[in-house]
Amino acid sequence: MRFRLFVAITLLSLSSTLYAESQDPARYQIYGGYIFLSNTVNGVPGSHQPLNGWDGSVAFFSWHGLRLKADASGFSATNLGAPQRLLYVMGGGQYSRRIGRETVFAEGLMGDVSANKNWGANGSPGSTASFCGFVGGGLDSPLARHISLRVDGGLQYSNFALYTQWNVPYRIPGLPTNFGRISSGLVWQF
Repeated sequence: MRFRLFVAITLLSLSSTLYAESQDPARYQIYGGYIFLSNTVNGVPGSHQPLNGWDGSVAFFSWHGLRLKADASGFSATNLGAPQRLLYVMGGGQYSRRIGRETVFAEGLMGDVSANKNWGANGSPGSTASFCGFVGGGLDSPLARHISLRVDGGLQYSNFALYTQWNVPYRIPGLPTNFGRISSGLVWQF
């Protein structure tokens, strides 16, 4: 009798665990946190300076682990005597997979980045918009039922150019286009 009771309880708990894991993940995710970018847009060799800022995103309902995602991040700093005020706005896809309690994800985003007009060395004028792209991934670790700690990172691309006195864009050697990006914060899933 005890063996049958043990088997029944085991099967009941196993079936409830499988049912809980088969449920659809949260329909929406809202993220906010700190972001670190490896260099400024005018950070030529010898004057590299990392940027700190904020990052926020919204990911929409999941279909087989794939979500549409909108991401925005902003930075503010000074390098080579020029202010750097950058705003990245991107959209794309995020694919996530649950492993135990944690969720790992990969993402690809594209969009636009805007900058202040005089971001070049000593305040020289430069382009104020550029295409940008991001490829990376991360990990969500649950803290509570609907709140998780997110850590993500990857490679970000943008292609800014300086302007001549006749407003003709040109690129100087060493002007960065590829940046490392790391972000950490909280994600609310509902």
